[in-house]
Amino acid sequence: MQGFFSELELGIGKAWVETDYSGSHLARPPSFHDFSERLVPPVPRLSITLHSVAPIRSGLQVGMLGGSRVQLKGWQRAAVALGSAVGALLDPRRADLIAALGETTGKPAFERVLQRMKNSPEGRVRLLAFNFFLRLQSYRSVPRVISSQVGHAWELPDNTFGAAYAKFMGSRNFSPDDRPPVRFMETDELAYVAMRAREVHDFWHTLFGLPTNMIGETALKVIEFEQMMLPMCMMSVVGGTARFSERQRRLFYQHYFPWALRAGLRCTDLMCVYYERHFGEDLEDVRRRFGIVPAPPPTS
Repeated sequence: MQGFFSELELGIGKAWVETDYSGSHLARPPSFHDFSERLVPPVPRLSITLHSVAPIRSGLQVGMLGGSRVQLKGWQRAAVALGSAVGALLDPRRADLIAALGETTGKPAFERVLQRMKNSPEGRVRLLAFNFFLRLQSYRSVPRVISSQVGHAWELPDNTFGAAYAKFMGSRNFSPDDRPPVRFMETDELAYVAMRAREVHDFWHTLFGLPTNMIGETALKVIEFEQMMLPMCMMSVVGGTARFSERQRRLFYQHYFPWALRAGLRCTDLMCVYYERHFGEDLEDVRRRFGIVPAPPPTS
């Protein structure tokens, strides 16, 4: 199986995948040293070049999301999705493969999220800002969850949502800059929605009080599936639980899975929330505002 995937990774549809560290961002929020003195290690990015299809470069992809868009034919999209799914099952730490799987299988879901954002006050404001700065080619000003735009969270009072997010990131040596670029979305707006789905992941960890272990990540994927209906999220739940030990599987299905089903349905449309505008608010107030019920401890 490992050999099979290696062949897929080296040559799906006249494509090859190579690890590139040169584009990794190591910039950190201003007060990151308050939580850790260690540098965040670079995360490999997925760099794909197609012989048969030239990359389409746009201002968004090159200047803002950090990569060039790759236009795929139908069979190529299916091949990349299959190869990414196999690779992610073999190594769930491959964020680049998980991202590629989400993009190649999630277009209808991202289109629905985009429409919901356009119909939501906070989501519409964010999209308007995105389109405004994109037209001006002011890519650094496009609303993003990157250290240059969310670094002030590290300076907020302890009771705030922003401080809780900063503590979550800092205690784990996470950087908001280390995310794979969007490659396979057909429009700038869809690419932005796909990147937004990745960027809010750590906000949701903070608000739902979920750890970053296998159980916590799988529980959050249940909520993400309910919120976005991305096939990748459901595949991650199936793949994640298959790797559980018997004790982990029992804990997940008896405790976390029922809670995640209820929590994901009870809360507001979380993809439409402009989280950065709520950084200065009390964490519990933010949870109440959006109907978020944190994960209770397993003993309760």
